[in-house]
Amino acid sequence: MVSLSNHRGEPGEPQRVVVTGIGALTPIGCGVEGLWAGVLRGKSAVRVATRFDASPFRARLAAEIDDCDFDPHAYLEPRRARRLDRFSQLSVAASVQAIVDAELARDSPSLEFAGCYLGSALGGVAFGETQHQAFMDHGAAGVNPSLALSVFGGAGPTNVAIELGLHGPSLANSNSCASGAIAIGEAFRLIRDGRSAVMLAGGVEAPLAPLTFGSFALIKAMSTSSGDPCQASRPFDTGRDGFVMGEGAAMLVLESLAHARSRGARLYAEVRGYGMTNDAYDMLAPLPGGAQAARAMRLAMADAGVTPTDVDYVNAHASATPIGDRAEARAIACALGADAARVPVSGTKGLYGHPLGASGAIETAIAALAIARGHLPGTTNLVRPDADNQLNLIGPAGLRQQPRVVVNNAFGFGGINAALVLAAV
Repeated sequence: MVSLSNHRGEPGEPQRVVVTGIGALTPIGCGVEGLWAGVLRGKSAVRVATRFDASPFRARLAAEIDDCDFDPHAYLEPRRARRLDRFSQLSVAASVQAIVDAELARDSPSLEFAGCYLGSALGGVAFGETQHQAFMDHGAAGVNPSLALSVFGGAGPTNVAIELGLHGPSLANSNSCASGAIAIGEAFRLIRDGRSAVMLAGGVEAPLAPLTFGSFALIKAMSTSSGDPCQASRPFDTGRDGFVMGEGAAMLVLESLAHARSRGARLYAEVRGYGMTNDAYDMLAPLPGGAQAARAMRLAMADAGVTPTDVDYVNAHASATPIGDRAEARAIACALGADAARVPVSGTKGLYGHPLGASGAIETAIAALAIARGHLPGTTNLVRPDADNQLNLIGPAGLRQQPRVVVNNAFGFGGINAALVLAAV
């Protein structure tokens, strides 16, 4: 059994860290089985935005969670559900899913000193936008009293802590589209250092509101495709013209291996390494050669004690922007060296668009499931890769192959680069 000192967050011996539970709310499916079925189906969930009128913008497509798949009342008592905005609702719901999947009861002693690390690029900003409109229409009397408690990024993890009775470390980060992966990486370090035995970690994004959506359209980062919406998000394809904004959430239960084994938990995968760098180049454009993104991958591999020869699969950030995918292809080639031509690579945002800060967490969940279930996801809508892309890209159908070591990338505005290494236990 893990000592009580590790439950209370006091330093101990270095611990191996494993994924024992997954919660997911995504446009391609919800829960572990819904998410994985969506990956295997390989069909894009992108459509014309329905949550608001996108007609003023050149970009009009979004990837939305189907209302039939997500009912906040299934996770929250009615009064509390009404008091939380969509960002916090998704945060709590994905976390509840994760602990259920990990077979941890809400009153489990294992959760008492557990914590929650959660990443989100925008947090409750979209809700703040709707409340500003209410203020303009009806004055202060029309504003939801919960506004001040909803718009800050920390609302996500603290609402999770309140709902589940978590008394351990609670932390939010807003490191753009790398936020979810960074939350998982930092929680991994906390457990590895013996400061906690159990953590919830992941990313959540609920950005689908007019001004929030439009701000990304204004910087010409999003696809303006007027063809079949299902073909708009095209990672690594020559026809890509920008990302498609999505919403989503993924929360993982991370445990020390000793703690997980002591309670007979199912093990999806082991988190082995984490690396983070910054391009220090531009707020929007990545460093063209991908040198610092490559260094993040190398740092993660070194942290995990693996080399490029050990890597069996890379789940790429692959947001489907022309310059982003090109820079990442160069970064992967640089990081893997001679092994780049061998290692299968795919990007899964063709399925569910780009849910900003949640994307790295959703893709970490997919990477863990790829290890657990012996299948490498495909790259939906990949028809013609760039001529100078020398990677071993997986086509839309995916590959029936058992990976033992997986690298997962997540990159964000401001040149923020994060990489995680997962492995079979």
